[in-house]
Amino acid sequence: MSQTRALHEAPALFSADEAPEAVLPDGRLPSYIRDHRQRLRARFMAGGAAAMPDYELLELVLFRAIPRQDVKPLARLLLDTFGDFNRVVSAPAERLRAVRGVGEAVVQELKVVEAAAHRLARAKVLHRPVLSSWDQLLDYCRTSMAHRETEQFRVLYLDRKNVLIADEEQAKGTVDHVPVYPREVVKRALELNASALILVHNHPSGDPTPSQADIAVTGQIRDAAEVMGIVLHDHLIIGKSCDLSFRSEGYL
Repeated sequence: MSQTRALHEAPALFSADEAPEAVLPDGRLPSYIRDHRQRLRARFMAGGAAAMPDYELLELVLFRAIPRQDVKPLARLLLDTFGDFNRVVSAPAERLRAVRGVGEAVVQELKVVEAAAHRLARAKVLHRPVLSSWDQLLDYCRTSMAHRETEQFRVLYLDRKNVLIADEEQAKGTVDHVPVYPREVVKRALELNASALILVHNHPSGDPTPSQADIAVTGQIRDAAEVMGIVLHDHLIIGKSCDLSFRSEGYL
């Protein structure tokens, strides 16, 4: 039996993330795949991500997960499905798995990239004075929440010097609602000995305009916090391409 025939008759040896038919009989990658990968990596090292469109940057990520095939079709399919690089990386694992050609290796690589981005952004704000590094705080919130498909409500807890001491998810919700419990927010602030709060949640619709429910719950948390001597600095709503500050817009 030839090596090529054996590869095709033994699919169990390969995962869903691999394409054995792209491997030449001697085990080498076809030159059109090998050379393309080399050129793309060289361009990235020479010019960085800014010089690359989303589909090429996504290809670089997929190279590690799928070593035996041309990943450009899958990169374009992922972008067609989710919209852009950020939304692909932050898409829920179950939705990624529903895309034809995506297996566990692809999901893992994308989630590693997402986790790395979050950790890098978080490191720029954690244990630092928040009010003097506001741009970094916004960058962190956008990285963590702007491309989520469901609402998430986070609370940033600050000490007396407005240093960020904790960043915690208070609740998850649906595409247009997240349950928030003012008592739990204040209770956690007391446990952490926090002196101030910043509330953050996202609007998957992309429009950061606050709803009446957003305004009402912000007032409830502010009032409950004030009773305990805790200051509510702001409530940020993160959209896909812009955000809104309750403080700047006069809601607080």
